[in-house]
Amino acid sequence: MRVLELIACSAADAVAAQRGGAGRLEVVRALEAGGLTPPISLVKEIAAAVSIPVRVMLRENDGFEMADREELTRLCDSVRELARLDIDGVVLGFLRGRGLDLAAATQILACAPNLKATFHRAFEELEDPQAAVAMLKAVPQFDRILVSPARVRGLKQLGESAAPELIVVAGGGIDRAAIRRLRKSAAICEFHVGRAARCDGDIRRPVDTARVRELADLVAG
Repeated sequence: MRVLELIACSAADAVAAQRGGAGRLEVVRALEAGGLTPPISLVKEIAAAVSIPVRVMLRENDGFEMADREELTRLCDSVRELARLDIDGVVLGFLRGRGLDLAAATQILACAPNLKATFHRAFEELEDPQAAVAMLKAVPQFDRILVSPARVRGLKQLGESAAPELIVVAGGGIDRAAIRRLRKSAAICEFHVGRAARCDGDIRRPVDTARVRELADLVAG
């Protein structure tokens, strides 16, 4: 089944996304920085306002490396709070250089064993993506990898090698034209959208229900 996942920065975004036919939300703050950990109060508000699955960004800086132990502690505290809410999972990913920092991710996820996880676009920076896929498959909480089709070679092959444990979600600035191309691939069935669902394609503007409906209809194909 194909799924349209929408980025939500507010409860209004979340409600508009659900009304337009989105199948899942990614909740973030600071979308202009690629998405950072949102306030717990916002996640509570969104979880109460919608019935579709909600995943929440866990990221404290605009890079992909953990700054220090204090940052790791804050992320562990955040995920413990999130685990008490009615959400589907979290979105996270950490690197050391161009390698996978799986220790940081697993330490955070161990604080919320009931939550599933998406490894976000840090994946695009990895020197050895195939080795990373094998490592992520060994962590049962990971069930998705989010990548930009423009940044990854062999997207279909990546989707096939990741299956069945991991679903590859296509994101990173995709629009209607990109969805039309990507939906032809049997290996890609989930699409992650931010800018294309907003008024005038502006990340500073709210999610527009009519735009979401157009995108959802394209995804459903």
